[in-house]
Amino acid sequence: MRRCADHITGGALETMPFAYYQRLNRKQRRIYDASDQVTAVRLERPARLRPLVHHVASALAAGDRAQVERTSRSLVGALCTELEVPRAKVSVRSVRPSDDWGELHGLYTPAEGRRLAAIEVWMRTAQHKRIVAFRTYLRTVLHELNHHLDIQLLELADSFHTEGFYKRESSLFKQLIDGTGL
Repeated sequence: MRRCADHITGGALETMPFAYYQRLNRKQRRIYDASDQVTAVRLERPARLRPLVHHVASALAAGDRAQVERTSRSLVGALCTELEVPRAKVSVRSVRPSDDWGELHGLYTPAEGRRLAAIEVWMRTAQHKRIVAFRTYLRTVLHELNHHLDIQLLELADSFHTEGFYKRESSLFKQLIDGTGL
């Protein structure tokens, strides 16, 4: 973890692993445990990013998919710059894919070769095709960004949904929302 020490905080490893932990091999458990230890991602200047958060909220409220994509790209790009990690491509789709397993809110695809990592999010619910609530949308974007940060900032070989993962997502969300009224 070269440069990430300035941006992360850890907690005590007293969390209870999620049920799927038992199915992981030894290498995966080491990655899971390392992820679980990191509980926050600190932004040096979150106030500078809040106007971008407002732009995303406005675009989402207007239901303009192209504008939501542009503003989401700007926000994710600024977060990547702030955290000194490579950018990820951001795509915003309209209606969430769904099946008997539920609705897909977002998807992260790691970088491969010369291709950038990709974050894909959906802005409308599957059943009623309604625009998702802003906070839900922002959390989805940050969730997918968090997968990117696991690989690029924490230098983990994989990205698991650990308690630490969700705490890092929440830490970013709180920093970006504080004082915005959103």
